[in-house]
Amino acid sequence: MAPDDGLPRMSQPKFDLAAGGGRWRAHWDLLAVDHGFTRFVYPNRARVSDKLYRSGQPLPCHFRGLVRKGIKTIVNLRGRNDSGWYVLERECCEKHGIVLVDFTTKSRDTPSKELIHGAKRLFETIRYPALMHCKSGADRAGLMGALYRILHEGRPVEEAVEQLSWRYGHMRQAKVGMIDYFFEQYRRYNSEKPTPFLDWVDRVYDPAAVKASFMSQWWANLVVDKILRRE
Repeated sequence: MAPDDGLPRMSQPKFDLAAGGGRWRAHWDLLAVDHGFTRFVYPNRARVSDKLYRSGQPLPCHFRGLVRKGIKTIVNLRGRNDSGWYVLERECCEKHGIVLVDFTTKSRDTPSKELIHGAKRLFETIRYPALMHCKSGADRAGLMGALYRILHEGRPVEEAVEQLSWRYGHMRQAKVGMIDYFFEQYRRYNSEKPTPFLDWVDRVYDPAAVKASFMSQWWANLVVDKILRRE
């Protein structure tokens, strides 16, 4: 029994890869709990540009291929946590000399102004070639792919939103369609009052109002949340 000296105790990590059975449990968490088994056959990886890729959560077996592509940075859009997929990804990045950047995004909310400006800074500072991923590679990766094209490449929103497509598994009729609706609000405003994207974000965009006016379809939410179990 640990002495009761009144000092705070550090909690044990959920998945300690060096402990007995820790590595097996982390892989089980990745493949079964996080549905990683589906990404053996469908990693949902695609190019955003000649130096940026998007995908679902990479598995340890994917890293040799990423190294061959020259990937220098992986941007984790799911945020840092103690899940098996995260500790395994962090270990693989350390092993292969890849920088792991944690940049938390949401798929069922309108993007905040802070996130948009943070994405711009991210794209300006990371080392390329880079890969950014969420869980399935459908929604948050699509949001960031679109923002990359607008903020970093200066491409029109009409081209950028091609990153939000059914071919990546994105279903705009569900709650994740808030992302599409966000870009649609800018397109409508810009068609009447031509305005640079970031100016609109800073001076006009109201995330709460856009979220409140969005309507999803129940059947699409059923597919995305209960059947596909998207994050």
